[in-house]
Amino acid sequence: MTQFSLPKSPKQVSWPSLRVIWYRSQNWARNPTVTIGIILSVFAAYLILAPVIMMLMDAFTVDFADQARASKLEGELTSYYLNRAMNSPIAKYIFWLPLMNTLFVSIVVIIATLLVGGLLGWLVSRTDLLGKRWFSTALIVPYMVPSWTFALAWMAIFKNRTMGGLPGWLENLGFTPPDWLSYGFFPIAVILSLHYVPFVVLLVGNALRQFDSQLEESARTLGASSFQVARRIVFPLLRPSIISAATLVFAKCLGDVGVTYIIGAPVKLDLLATSLLRTISTGQDGMSAVLAGTIVILGTVSVLIDMKLLKAAQRFVTIGSKGSLHRTTVLGKWKWPAFGFASSFVLIGAIIPFAALLLTTVMRMPGIFSWDNFTLEFWVGRDLITTALPQGILITKEFWVAAWNTVWMVGLASIGAGVLGLMVGYIVARSPFRLLGGFLKQVTFLPYLVPGVAFAAAYLSMFAKPHGFIPSLYGTSYILVIALLASQMPFASRAGIAAMMQMGKDPEEAAQIVGAGWWRRVISIVLPIHRGALVAGILLPFISGIKGLSLVILLAVPGTDLLTTYAVRLLDFGYSQAANVVAIMICLIAFGGTWIGQKIGKTNLASGIGG
Repeated sequence: MTQFSLPKSPKQVSWPSLRVIWYRSQNWARNPTVTIGIILSVFAAYLILAPVIMMLMDAFTVDFADQARASKLEGELTSYYLNRAMNSPIAKYIFWLPLMNTLFVSIVVIIATLLVGGLLGWLVSRTDLLGKRWFSTALIVPYMVPSWTFALAWMAIFKNRTMGGLPGWLENLGFTPPDWLSYGFFPIAVILSLHYVPFVVLLVGNALRQFDSQLEESARTLGASSFQVARRIVFPLLRPSIISAATLVFAKCLGDVGVTYIIGAPVKLDLLATSLLRTISTGQDGMSAVLAGTIVILGTVSVLIDMKLLKAAQRFVTIGSKGSLHRTTVLGKWKWPAFGFASSFVLIGAIIPFAALLLTTVMRMPGIFSWDNFTLEFWVGRDLITTALPQGILITKEFWVAAWNTVWMVGLASIGAGVLGLMVGYIVARSPFRLLGGFLKQVTFLPYLVPGVAFAAAYLSMFAKPHGFIPSLYGTSYILVIALLASQMPFASRAGIAAMMQMGKDPEEAAQIVGAGWWRRVISIVLPIHRGALVAGILLPFISGIKGLSLVILLAVPGTDLLTTYAVRLLDFGYSQAANVVAIMICLIAFGGTWIGQKIGKTNLASGIGG
C-alpha cells in the first residue's frame, strides 16, 4: 500500500538546502569549472552569438533612413529588404549576379584545387619525387602570404589601361593583355586556386601518408586494374579528406574580399563579399544584412553537407599500425615531368608573384628593365612628387603606426584567443554539465561558418551604436581587437579541446589528493603539459590575423589602420608601388611568424606529408 507523507515545514526545508548550497559553493571554489564555464558561455554568447543574431535581425527590421520607403516606423518588422534584394530593379546587380558569380568562381576554384592539390599531395607523400622534402614545405608557401598580394602581383604584370594609371609589365613590353586576362573571372579563379591549393596538399597528402598501401597491393594481386583500385579503394578512403578540403575552399571563397576588390573592380565584377562591402560603405544596413545572411547560410549549408557526407564516409576506414606498408611509387620515366609540374606550381604560385611585387617596388615605370628606371624611392626616398605620399614607406609615419597597430592588436587578440581556447577545451573536457561544454563547443565554432566580411558586418551592426552601458566602438581599436579575438576562436578552441581530450584526469586527481587547489593544478600541471597547444592557439591566429583583410577592411578607419588596410588605402589612391612595399613587409612578417611558430611549437607545417 502506498504511503503519503505530509509536506515538511519551512524550517525543515531551509537548513538542509542551506547546507547543500554551502557544500556546493565550497566544492565549486575548489573546482570552479562550472563557474568559469558559465562566465565563458556569457562571454562567447555576447561576442559571437549576439552580433550574428543582431545582424540577421537587421534584414527584417526597418532602419531609420528607410521608414518612408518601407512605409513603416523604425524597428518594425518588414520584408522590404528581402524584396529589394530579390525582386527590385536593382536586385540583379546587388544580389543575383554576385550570387551567381560567387557560386561559379567557387566551383571552378574547388575543381582546380582538388585536381592540382590532389596530384601534388600524392607526389610528395607517395612517390620518389625529386626534392620531395623541399617540395613538402615549398608547396605550402602560397598560403603563407595574403591572397590579395597575388592580385597585386597579377596587376603588376597583366594590367592594361582599362583602369588608367601606370601600365603593366606586358604593356610596357609591347603586348596589351585583353580585359579577360587582366581582370574578372579568369584571374580571380586562378589567384584563389593558387592560394588554396596548399589546403588540399596538406589534407589529401596527410591522408595518403597514413594510407596502408597493402590494400592496393592485395587488390592488384587479385587482378584489379589501376582504375579499379583507384575507384574502389583509394577514392573511398580519401573521400573524407576531399570533402573537407572542398568545404574549406568553398568557405574561404565565400568570404574573400581582397582579390575581387582589386581584380574585379575595373570590369565591375562583384561577388557576394564585395557586394556586401559596397552596401555597407553606402549605409544600407538592411541590404547588407540580407547579403551577409546569405553568405552565412551558404557557409552553414556547406558545413552541414560536409558533416553529412563525412558521416556517410565513416564506413570506409582502414586501420594502420606499425605493420602497415607505405610503399613509395617509383615514377620512372615520369620523374622529370613530375618534378617539372611541382616546380612550375612553386614558380607560378610563389616565386613569380613575390619577384613581381619586389621588382615593381624598385621601378619608376613597371616592366622597363633599364638601370635609370630602378630606384629605392618607394622604400626610403624623400621629397617624392606624389601628393599624399611625400616619402618612402619605411620612413613614413603612417606605415609604422599601421605596423604597430598590427602587432599589438593582432598580438593581443591572438593571446586572448589562445588562452580562452585552452580554457574552453578544459571546460568541454572537465565540466560535469555536458550541456555547458556542448554550448561552448558549438558557439566558439560559429565564426567558422561566418566569413570574415560577414562577421565584420555583424560587429558593425552591434557596436556601431551604443547599447546600454556599452558605447559605440566603431572607429576605435577595441572593436578590431574584439573582432579579431572572436573570429579566431574556432581554431583556438578546437586546438584546446583536442589537447584536453588527450589528457586524462589522473595528474590533476593526484595533485588534488596532496592538497593542491584548482589554480595550482592549472598552473603547475595543465599549462606545462599543454604548452604546445597554447603556443599553437596563439601563433596560428597571429599569423592569420597579420595577413587577413576580409574582417578588418570594414572595421578599420585611417586612425586604426592595420598593414593590410593601409595597403588597400594606398592602392585606392593609385600608389601601387607603395602598396606593394607594404604587401612585401606583410609577407616577411608572415614568413617570420610561421618560422618562429614552428620553432617554438617544435612542429612543421609539412610534417604530415613527409616533409
